Amino acid sequence: MAEPLDDASLMQAVAAGDRAALATLYDRHAPILLALGSRIVPDRAEVEDVLHDVFLEAWRRAHRYDPRRASVRTWLAVRMRSRCLDRMKSARVARRRPLESAPEREQAPDAPAKVDGARLPAWLATLSEVQREVIVLGYFEGLSCSEMAERLAIPIGTVKSRLASALRKLRAALDTEAAS
Repeated sequence: MAEPLDDASLMQAVAAGDRAALATLYDRHAPILLALGSRIVPDRAEVEDVLHDVFLEAWRRAHRYDPRRASVRTWLAVRMRSRCLDRMKSARVARRRPLESAPEREQAPDAPAKVDGARLPAWLATLSEVQREVIVLGYFEGLSCSEMAERLAIPIGTVKSRLASALRKLRAALDTEAAS
């Protein structure tokens, strides 16, 4: 039996028009990309549409892949994240919903355990207003640190500090609760 090709070799084959190589890449990376997309876009069907678009882009732009710059997984993941954030910002999906009414996301295969959505507002309430603000902007609106800095009119370093302290506080609260 032949040794399976590595991802970089598969990308070269895709660039040469090999559909079987693209199918192999899809089989290897689709589950993790779906998990990544599901953390950003709440609708599973939309995540699957984005995944399809990412692999179409991989098919069209495989010749641009440079293995010295990133692994194939990273190259695909960056595209998936970017397309999901674009989808969330699009006019079709950009309607605002209160946090309490956000739909439950389907659990992705490689995703961490589901957070109790009913208790999430209470956990967020333990944060300071500025910490809660960056968590909501980053995780629920999908903004990058630079986009948060621009929206809040504060330095990017301040955004990163607030985000790090908020995540430490939430992690400590979750660890304490899990231990009880």
